[in-house]
Amino acid sequence: MAEIKVDCRGQTCPVPLVEVRKALRQATPGDVVEVVGTHPASKKEIPMAVEALNLKLLSVEGSDTDWKIRIQR
Repeated sequence: MAEIKVDCRGQTCPVPLVEVRKALRQATPGDVVEVVGTHPASKKEIPMAVEALNLKLLSVEGSDTDWKIRIQR
């Protein structure tokens, strides 16, 4: 099992979501993708995308302007 880190701090939509999708495509089942960012809209969008892709949202932590999201493929 690998852990893939995606740093989207300072990036605004749609960059964080695009980067997360790229990381999820490279991940193998069981891998964890950890995303850190600072854009409030992405904090809401990424979990919605994870649900739409039927993947497992492990955690959403932090404030709207400094957050970390963990997703399991």
